[in-house]
Amino acid sequence: MSRRIKHELTYDAPLAAVAAMLVDPVFREQVCDRQHVLRRQVSVTPSGSGTEVVVDQVQAAEGIPSFAKKFVGDEINIVQKEIWTDAERADVFVTIPGKPGDMRGTIRLEERDGRTTETVSLEIKVGLPLVGGKIEGLVGDLLLKALAKENEVGRDYLSR
Repeated sequence: MSRRIKHELTYDAPLAAVAAMLVDPVFREQVCDRQHVLRRQVSVTPSGSGTEVVVDQVQAAEGIPSFAKKFVGDEINIVQKEIWTDAERADVFVTIPGKPGDMRGTIRLEERDGRTTETVSLEIKVGLPLVGGKIEGLVGDLLLKALAKENEVGRDYLSR
């Protein structure tokens, strides 16, 4: 079983500015700060003709239901890897090291009339019998909250 998430983030900025923001380590660190992560490591490196962005973060497992907390513990290590093939698209891979499950998908940027839409499409899979579907739903809800924070930070970042 799996759960699919598709979410749009909009920015009043041209595609080039949004693309540059998404590969700026300062922006990624600001997003982590707004999400109150406990620890983080951000790396941005050239990869072929594109860019690889890796955000390795540790978050507190506060507010997670007890059925899920017993699988993740008190802290959750999340590793997000984006491979930007050009300014308009990236493949995304998210893992929780040592835990059964991952998220995979794409990010697409599209500009219309000076406004850019970032579309994040992910498939969440958790390989646990009986509770996997519940955890996928929980992860999906947490992901949508994280994307809302990222959008807030992005709008602030682009307004400067």
